[in-house]
Amino acid sequence: MPASYAYLGPEGTFTEVALRTLPETATRELIPYVSVQSALDAVRAGEAEAAFVPIENSVEGGITTTLDELVAGAPLMIYREVLLSITFALLVRPGTELSGIKTVSAHPAAQPQVRNWLKQNLPDALWESAASNADAARLVQEGQYDAAFAGEFAAARYGLEALETGIHDAENAQTRFVLVGRPARPAAPTGADKTSVVLWQRDDHPGGLRDLLGEFATRGINLTVLQSRPTGAGIGNYCFCIDAEGHISDRRVSEALMGLKRICLDVRYLGSYPRADMTTADVQPPLRGTSDEEFVAAADWVARCQDGRF
Repeated sequence: MPASYAYLGPEGTFTEVALRTLPETATRELIPYVSVQSALDAVRAGEAEAAFVPIENSVEGGITTTLDELVAGAPLMIYREVLLSITFALLVRPGTELSGIKTVSAHPAAQPQVRNWLKQNLPDALWESAASNADAARLVQEGQYDAAFAGEFAAARYGLEALETGIHDAENAQTRFVLVGRPARPAAPTGADKTSVVLWQRDDHPGGLRDLLGEFATRGINLTVLQSRPTGAGIGNYCFCIDAEGHISDRRVSEALMGLKRICLDVRYLGSYPRADMTTADVQPPLRGTSDEEFVAAADWVARCQDGRF
């Protein structure tokens, strides 16, 4: 029996399309799940080798369901990421006209990406959220809603027609997806990597966030994502989800994580993995004094001082 990957289903989601860009899916059984949580729980329970889920889009930011699962659920690690350009089609049952659409459905993350189009073309339509865009298409097929925003490729799967295509409020909109598995040794560095962590402050004080970010800044580490999420412990209590350039095996990154572990209430490591949006040639050289070689040389100097060899 082949190893399996869980993904946010049903069949016909953007998640499935992005997942199938990974070469290894040719040797994996791909199993759709009804929600991000159930896909990730399948990994935690050992029912799937990994789960593939959306984590961020370029219009609205982080996918809160995924972030909260990675923050608060049993520990998991990110091993890969994929970027997919997103445009929507308005899928309807055959014979439906724009004037006959009273209800529309899609995943909540889709709404900010089509809000202006809706205002201009279907200002009186009632929005109903679905577990995924493909699930919205299924519900249209069953007659529960009049139209769904989904990928045009989902039309044939659900016996629908694309009444409108190329729908998007923002040009070049993208969604980022991640392949998540159980904690293990991260893949070897590629030179174009990203490290994800979650940070909890010990207490709320002036300059607290600056202190956390300073651990990265003083080592020349660029951050690509900084998001706050409520901890559930009351208003004003937040943790911080951070994506930083570099790999945990890079000296500047590992030293930053050690510094954060010293000053934070808690740190959750979410993995180091190849960046999807750049190649090694695109990576900017580290700032002076922050390369691995300079960290090694500095550590060697301290050791020689301790030995009286300076």
